[in-house]
Amino acid sequence: MVARTMTSDASLSSAPAQAVRRAPASYRSCSYASPVGMLTLAAADDGLKGLWIEGQKYFAGTLDAPLEEGMDAHLERACTWLDAYFAGNAPALDALTLAPIGSAFRQTVWRILCEIPYGCVRTYGDVAKEAAARLGKARMSAQATGGAVGHNPISIIIPCHRVVGADGSLTGYAGGISKKLALLQAEGVDVSAFHVPQRSTAP
Repeated sequence: MVARTMTSDASLSSAPAQAVRRAPASYRSCSYASPVGMLTLAAADDGLKGLWIEGQKYFAGTLDAPLEEGMDAHLERACTWLDAYFAGNAPALDALTLAPIGSAFRQTVWRILCEIPYGCVRTYGDVAKEAAARLGKARMSAQATGGAVGHNPISIIIPCHRVVGADGSLTGYAGGISKKLALLQAEGVDVSAFHVPQRSTAP
């Protein structure tokens, strides 16, 4: 079995990786106790593969092998990054090697998410327009873009919580709307103009 991965660099803005890799026998995994709940992290030799909030939709959904408890350098650096983030800082991504598994389109969207500054938000429409521009298309499906954002396998670090609806709706967060709100507030975002949808709209 082969899987496509996005290997990140300091800028996280290069073209999506086209190389394929064979799935490992298992992924190394650790837990992290955070203010928004227990987190599960997963890594392989080529980088961080996932970070999921307890109870999150699509938990480990991109992985093609089981999780096996054990630390490595990628997990240690990710935990250090989380320490800084939850202490109220804005740690840079260049200390991490991000290698989520996904299609070329989803990788493009995840790179765009990585470029949303700490304490700022973008709309799904903003992300769709940027994705279309990078892929040389006239427009991009909002549904496809929302699906890519919602299926982000590295929550918090790839900041899909910074994407909101055009009408100010705190919509579509697989980790739960309350977690999305908590993360935005922790980053100092003024959430007074946002509202919670009456029903879940997570892709």
